[in-house]
Amino acid sequence: MELLCFTRHCVKFMCKLLLFLLVLCLWIPREVAERTGITTISNSTGFSSRPSVLRIGALFTFNSVIGRSARPAIMAAIDDVNANTTILPGTKLEVILHDTKCSGFLGTVEALQLMENDVVVVIGPQSSGIAHTISHVVNELHVPLLSFGATDPSLSSLQYPYFIRTTQNDHFQMYAIADLVDYYRWKEVIAIFVDDDNGRNGVSALGDALAKKRAKVSYEAAFTPGATKSDISDLLNEVNLMESRVYVLHVNPDSGLEIFSIAKKLGMMTRGYVWISTDWLPSVLDSLENVDTDSDAMNLLQGVIAFRHHTPDTNLKKSFISRLKSLKDKDTKNFNSYALYAYDSVWLAAYALDVFLKEGGNTSFSSDPVLHDKNGSMLHLSSLRVSNGGQQFLQKILKTNFTGISGQIQFDMDKTLIHPAYDILNIGGLGSRRIGYWSNHSGLSVIAPEVLYQKPPNTSISNQQLYSVIWPGETTTTPRGWVFPNNGKPLRIAVPNRVSYLEFVSKDKNPPGVKGYCIDVFEAAVNLLPYPVPRQYILFGNGDTNPDYNDLAYQLSQSNLDAAVGDVTIITNRTRFVDFTQPFMESGLVVVVPLKRIKSSSWSFLEPFTTQMWCVTAAFFLFVGIVVWVLEHRHNKEFRGTPRQQVTTVFWFTLSTMFFSHRENPVSTLGRLVLIIWLFVVLIINSSYTASLTSILTVQHLSSQIQGIDSLTSGSQLIGIQEGSFAKKYLIDELNIAPSRIVTLKNQDAYIDALTRRPKNGGVLAIVDELPYVELFMSSTNCKFRTVGKQFTKSGWGFAFQRDSPLAIDLSTAILQLSENGDLQKIHDKWLLKHDCVVEFSDDESYKLSLSSFSVLFLFIGIACFIALTVFFIKVMCQYNKFNPDPDEEHVDDEVQPQPARFKRHILTASFRDLMDFLDKREADIKDILRHKSKKRRRNQNS
Repeated sequence: MELLCFTRHCVKFMCKLLLFLLVLCLWIPREVAERTGITTISNSTGFSSRPSVLRIGALFTFNSVIGRSARPAIMAAIDDVNANTTILPGTKLEVILHDTKCSGFLGTVEALQLMENDVVVVIGPQSSGIAHTISHVVNELHVPLLSFGATDPSLSSLQYPYFIRTTQNDHFQMYAIADLVDYYRWKEVIAIFVDDDNGRNGVSALGDALAKKRAKVSYEAAFTPGATKSDISDLLNEVNLMESRVYVLHVNPDSGLEIFSIAKKLGMMTRGYVWISTDWLPSVLDSLENVDTDSDAMNLLQGVIAFRHHTPDTNLKKSFISRLKSLKDKDTKNFNSYALYAYDSVWLAAYALDVFLKEGGNTSFSSDPVLHDKNGSMLHLSSLRVSNGGQQFLQKILKTNFTGISGQIQFDMDKTLIHPAYDILNIGGLGSRRIGYWSNHSGLSVIAPEVLYQKPPNTSISNQQLYSVIWPGETTTTPRGWVFPNNGKPLRIAVPNRVSYLEFVSKDKNPPGVKGYCIDVFEAAVNLLPYPVPRQYILFGNGDTNPDYNDLAYQLSQSNLDAAVGDVTIITNRTRFVDFTQPFMESGLVVVVPLKRIKSSSWSFLEPFTTQMWCVTAAFFLFVGIVVWVLEHRHNKEFRGTPRQQVTTVFWFTLSTMFFSHRENPVSTLGRLVLIIWLFVVLIINSSYTASLTSILTVQHLSSQIQGIDSLTSGSQLIGIQEGSFAKKYLIDELNIAPSRIVTLKNQDAYIDALTRRPKNGGVLAIVDELPYVELFMSSTNCKFRTVGKQFTKSGWGFAFQRDSPLAIDLSTAILQLSENGDLQKIHDKWLLKHDCVVEFSDDESYKLSLSSFSVLFLFIGIACFIALTVFFIKVMCQYNKFNPDPDEEHVDDEVQPQPARFKRHILTASFRDLMDFLDKREADIKDILRHKSKKRRRNQNS
């Protein structure tokens, strides 16, 4: 922060060249004739020798907060450099001090007089206004300008190559303030500043920084340099009527306390206010002789947050400050950070000069051919000479790197000091306490920047941290940062002047002039806010047609309205320029078609199953009947007989299991197992069939072929939408439906007429509308219409506000509270509770049961049958192998085997007919034969 003193008039940038000529006309440089040959002069032979004395200039206001600290520091630096034999050996530095006296005009005069002395470098100025002017001069004369106080961000390194800032750029300070504003979630600030180069450009940088945080400077409160107390009071009264309560004060240190004094009288230093000061305030406080004796000044600043240049707390710094305090002829008892930057500026020049001279640098001066006096001219332009080695000296300065009292002195590509950092102070009591730091390396932190520089950069939101703050009014509760403007203007709330669905919002003869579900929700939410909201409802629309909601959002974004309350849908293109609250009603687009009851046909009993299901079921009935017959044929006499009788038995048994009325009882273990599983499957199939058939006989069928949005878009017939709805734009832009297919309908009567007449008679095939409207429409028409398909968009209704309005956030919290305590549902039931349309419907074959519904059951019975047959045939083959007679056996007992024996061949060569004959025998007969053969074999072995 630099000193920019209050003057009657500020030197404007567009008049700088004219001012330069005027000064030269008034100035008679007598010193030119009297100048001694101290500085080495260039001649035809070039550079002669290392100079014994080099002059440097110092340009600042002596009697100022910054000047009183900087002057002793500059003199101390000169003494230290001259006393150091390792720096500039054999060369002594002389400093020429010039006082700008708080005047842009006199500052420019002093700068020109300083240039007459052939100084190799200038320390200063502290004023950005003067820096803008004389930077043009030093650019021409090639004299580096090391400013320890000019913090204006617009002092560009490209425009002013010889201007070198040895303090922090206000660009970084404004980004630090923006991070602080974002940390406390404020969205608007009011900037109070002096209307000069430094003030305007600083606030401009603040606006850019806040914009990146989705915040803004809502008002720029500027006052002229030298403004009276009355002017400042009027300005503060004006900003006090505005919404924002976060003030950023960017003024001059010599008169900034006057603003706080007036603010306190106006009651602007109390609870709810936020004051953020730039580094001018710590410069004042650090310069006070004794805080205890300045209690009146401290009482003005309670709760203020201030930014101070961060300088590491090193022993070197402490020793230097102690040394300055011990000086007897000083103008201040304490010293601020500008003293450190001024001291390091001299050492920067010394280090650069030392390297420059060691490399044979030229410190001579020569006349500038551009600057010459014409005949009769009194300007004496020839007295201003160009430094021959200025360009090379400038490069040595920019490459210098050392650790000074203020920290590391090193420049980046933009000629800006690296590692910009600030202390964040909270003023309270008779002093201040540090609540954190800011650096461009890690943002807000409670850890010193020197420690964080050893770690990777991290400016994430989760890494931002500050200690607690005591705000104005001695409260630790973070101020909301805004109030409703105290200017007598209520909140202008637009309400859609609808002609349909008046349950949601409509005009009312009684105060407040509107009514409906949306109004009651808004009023209930506002009543939960901890502050009053003066409001005025304004009907939007002509009342003959539903208004255009996109136009409503546009008017809101243009600040023609403050808010919109009603059935406003939250969609993407609207959120780009207005803010919405939390949705208070779920919404989305659905398709509505008419319903009619269709009588059941004589073939309805076939409809519960699909064709595939019927075929597979019939196949499994037959398959299970065959499996049971195979398993029971050898054991159960009921499954024996002539082939005709056995085929009849299979079909009868299979069909009778459907009704659990089969008379044939299985006797084999495998048969019983298969039958039990099959009866379970039949039970499930019967139950499902009965339920599906019952539903089919009582269901209402859709009279439309539309099944949802997909089938609707693929057709070519007319589609109805509500007047003023966003559905038209959505259908055209997103679903590529031709505009000629879309019909705008005004109200519910138009809905009924269009759906009833159908496309053949000039009606519509279906209507696309938002779910809340559709639910109310269906309820009011006794469920003669129905939605089809799924809701194909997801959205909601919310209250709309201007961009970054803090009221949107508070109302969102209130809406959530209404939802949690049940009040939102009560309001819904008050306005929208109708009988629900719960009639079931079916479309196409969606009600039919398919094979996939029973696939697991069929798989289960199939596996059971396979396992049973496998076990059965393994058992049969084992018996068949034993049943085969020995080769020498001639005959078999006639009672046991009435027919000739055919078991003399081996099983591998047996005919299929023999096997079938074996399978056809009863299980008891087979066992008797095997028992007889076993006895005969034993008799043969004994004989």
